[in-house]
Amino acid sequence: MDLLDGIRLVDGPVLWIAWAAGAAGMAYFLRQCGRYRPRDTDAPRVMVFLLPVAAVVLAASALLAAAHWLMIYVFPVFPGELPREVLAWLLASVAALLLWILHLWRTWRSAGPAAPGPDAGSGPDHGLNPARRPARTTVASTGALLGVVLLSAVQINGYFGLNHTVSDLMGTAVARIQPLEDALKRTPGAAATSLSAWQPPAGLPESGVLRRAGIPGSSSGFESREAYIYLPPAYRSTPRPALPVLVLFSGQPGGPADWLTGGALRSRMDRFAAAHHGVAPVVVVVDPNASASGNTLCMDSRIARADTFLAVDVPAWINRTLDVDPDPAQWAAGGFSFGATCAMQMVTRHPEIYSSALAFSSEKEPALAKEREKTILAAFGGDTEAFDRQTPLRLMKERRYEGHGIYFGAGERDPEFVGYMELLSGAARAAGFTVEARQIPGAGHSWETGSKGLPAGLDFLASRWGVPQ
Repeated sequence: MDLLDGIRLVDGPVLWIAWAAGAAGMAYFLRQCGRYRPRDTDAPRVMVFLLPVAAVVLAASALLAAAHWLMIYVFPVFPGELPREVLAWLLASVAALLLWILHLWRTWRSAGPAAPGPDAGSGPDHGLNPARRPARTTVASTGALLGVVLLSAVQINGYFGLNHTVSDLMGTAVARIQPLEDALKRTPGAAATSLSAWQPPAGLPESGVLRRAGIPGSSSGFESREAYIYLPPAYRSTPRPALPVLVLFSGQPGGPADWLTGGALRSRMDRFAAAHHGVAPVVVVVDPNASASGNTLCMDSRIARADTFLAVDVPAWINRTLDVDPDPAQWAAGGFSFGATCAMQMVTRHPEIYSSALAFSSEKEPALAKEREKTILAAFGGDTEAFDRQTPLRLMKERRYEGHGIYFGAGERDPEFVGYMELLSGAARAAGFTVEARQIPGAGHSWETGSKGLPAGLDFLASRWGVPQ
């Protein structure tokens, strides 16, 4: 089972097989288009081939555009448009589906005792019992369709960078993470050693540990999914140092486990700890949405009291449960996409709790839908002012944030969110934040941005936290 779990989905044999299956599937459909030639036409064969292909591509484009529009503007499944690369691979699957339907319709329609066309007598089906020909064609064309769909799925997964292995896809590794045990919790009445006074002991573990725990919504009434906690090697020493805290949020749709799979959190944190004598922040990956499709906007609104959960319940639980530094100067919020927007909200609305933020591909402002009015109507009953006064851009116009810092990252192949980064980073500088903004080479709006951007973001925080070099 472990061997199966370790199979990679974004490169190696799986990617080669997917390309071979997808290319073979599309070649099959194109070959069938080339074989079809009505008896009552004198048009060149190339035109007879190109016209149905062009018609199918146009029809697939129209269907995909309509579905995309419905998901954005009518049933707001996503608050923004899907990336072009994702739409291109979805188009390939929709086109293959239409070609599959067209090919089967032609096959079963001509399966009766009608006289054979001009191309009959040649090809792989020549001499086959006519009663069995449709069944054979159905199997072959379905296999071709599945090949194209497989390639599209592998490429879309590769773009988003969420599931790198079979284990990521099936959730088996995440499912094996143990609950937070008492031995790793804070000892009542015990005081952790200050980070500046702590010395790494001999025999310090080389890697940190991951645990999971439920965080009760004592003040908010919010019911979240379990949080994941990374405890660095230094946390397992005696005495423990008072470590800084990084609270992370994932994208939407999604969940806390996305930081473990797409964000490669444990390996990134272990590398940081190895370069800093075992010291790294205690990381708590929190759920502000309660479900994979939920969207609370990280606000207190008609939807949920998510802001109270993140600004009251989460810090209180961390401080009473874990040995960490309670000083807000040693606390940061961070996230990717929706999670980055949430982190921006925390550091601008609650600078007394979170003094820094890591914002990877942050939206301009919280959103349920592409149309701003729908967000305001659903969350605040149409009260624009109630929404605006909680947004980071509004807060950064009205308040000063000297002594606080934000690290921004966005994929260089994600122009929309690069634009948001430039807008937000400019506003943050004007409001007094210490700001660093970087484009992530080769990345789009994907977990590659969060994963590749995290090391530089941690270096930004380490300089503020006084983490030993």
